[in-house]
Amino acid sequence: MKIKRKTDLLLNSLKRIHMIGIGGSGMFPIAVILHAQGYSLTGSDNNETDTLQRVRDLGIPVTLGHFPENVEGAELVIYSAAIMKDNPELVRAAQLDIPIMERSVALGAITREYDNVVGVCGTHGKTTVTSMLVQIFEENGFDPSAVIGGRLPLIDSNGRAGKSDLLVCESCEYVDTFLQLSPDMCVLLNVDEDHMEYFKTLDRLKQSFHQFAESAHTVVVNGDDENAMSAMEGVDKKLITFGIRDTNDFYAANITLKTKTAGEYDLMHHGEKLCHIALSVPGKHNISNSVAAAAAAYLNGATGEQIARSLQNFKGAGRRFEILAQIDGITIADDYAHHPKELEVTLNAAMQMGYKKVYAVFQPFTFSRTVMLMDDFARVLQIPDQTVLSEIMGSREINTYGVKAMDLCEKIPGCVFLDSFEKIADYIVQNAKSGDLVITLGCGDIYKAAKIMIRKLKAKK
Repeated sequence: MKIKRKTDLLLNSLKRIHMIGIGGSGMFPIAVILHAQGYSLTGSDNNETDTLQRVRDLGIPVTLGHFPENVEGAELVIYSAAIMKDNPELVRAAQLDIPIMERSVALGAITREYDNVVGVCGTHGKTTVTSMLVQIFEENGFDPSAVIGGRLPLIDSNGRAGKSDLLVCESCEYVDTFLQLSPDMCVLLNVDEDHMEYFKTLDRLKQSFHQFAESAHTVVVNGDDENAMSAMEGVDKKLITFGIRDTNDFYAANITLKTKTAGEYDLMHHGEKLCHIALSVPGKHNISNSVAAAAAAYLNGATGEQIARSLQNFKGAGRRFEILAQIDGITIADDYAHHPKELEVTLNAAMQMGYKKVYAVFQPFTFSRTVMLMDDFARVLQIPDQTVLSEIMGSREINTYGVKAMDLCEKIPGCVFLDSFEKIADYIVQNAKSGDLVITLGCGDIYKAAKIMIRKLKAKK
């Protein structure tokens, strides 16, 4: 039985909720679930986006812009972590004594409303594995609810409200937000140095994952990942391993990797073949990702046949090696990779796909990460044939480090730095040729550069 908290009781005692930043990728799935549960919602956001239109399509009134009067009549205000403390709606809510709840706290309360919560965590691959799991469950009648970090084409959304007690929830370690959640199953993909401006040390990061795993009943962990296994030391829960090596409980055998397509393998469980899996997403890293999803799905009642069929149907999540266009033989793709390890696996996969030339267009995200991992970024950004850098997206930070994108550019042979998306698009249009791949990379808004490239390439025809 899950322990209820005061925030849960608050959520259960009211009906009218206002959501600040409702169009955000983390807020929208919460809105979808609360709306389905019968709450009366309103929302506000500063930017017009496709997601904001999806909110309106649900029948939820949305105000473009943040104004004090937006919270009038609300019994609770939920706000995105990106909202500043001096936001006029937050200020007004405080003046009116309306309870406020940060997004991760609200999500935590929601997880305690479900009897079976699968929390997918790890430094890399969370969105892909969460999406794979939702694909398996949704296609095979499990009717799950879902909170995903990216858009899943199958549901054309990153949030879903099902009628079952199953919730698949992407669980992010940033500033320990996932410790608000109450998972029944923890799926731990990997542990790598990230968000070190907050965690400071790898041991502290491992401890956070350890604590998250301790809150679950069952832990499915990458047995091939040394840091993940180290983080699980002393976890007194049912521990199930997955990976590539045959020492794991679930593993991939007889792996075949194909150029420009994807891998195939036999999914094994304790030495017994469950099924043959042929993926539709490229890269060796997706072999491991799919074994994680397959293990979690199997443990939740999916059959080998169901898992194999759905994983073959899975074409990727939004911004995860997403092919955006193919124009005059030039392929334009986009990927969320923003950590050196993610860049490494994505770029290695790109280089093995048989393109004549691979252009990596990278937007560094946060000044602290750029400074702390500068040499690792410089190393992996030498993998493609050419790297093009944009300005650093500072996001929530002030540049107290004095770091510039040019500092990174100078460490990468042949790298080009351009200070606007328009200039980047012009450079690509002038240089890319038929048979080339151009992939934009980063968790900020670098995808906008890809869209400009597409527009310019179409105009050139």
